[in-house]
Amino acid sequence: MLNVLVVEDSPTMRQLIGFAIKRIPGSRVIEATDGVDALKKLSSEKIDIILADINMPIMDGLKLVSLVRNNPSYKSIPIIMITTEGAEEDKNKALAIGANAYLTKPIQTQELMKLVNSFIS
Repeated sequence: MLNVLVVEDSPTMRQLIGFAIKRIPGSRVIEATDGVDALKKLSSEKIDIILADINMPIMDGLKLVSLVRNNPSYKSIPIIMITTEGAEEDKNKALAIGANAYLTKPIQTQELMKLVNSFIS
């Protein structure tokens, strides 16, 4: 079973990402609405990969990445950041603090599935 944590404050985006992930055989989507919620889910579930939005209230994706990377229990989990088009600065910062990859919105389902599969195969 592949547990995918989707961290996104927009219900529409969570649903969209969830639909794409569910097309990967044996996958299960665990949803979190922000970084704080994501940390709770990480402590109670075995997570294989994290897909996180950068811009979220309470705790953004960048803060989440740095906390995950600084925790020995989670630091090997691949993290794919998702953000709006053209935020080059965010992209570089996310990769610098430990994100493994980067996707821009609007998300292409095929691209997302390919990227997730590249980390789990």
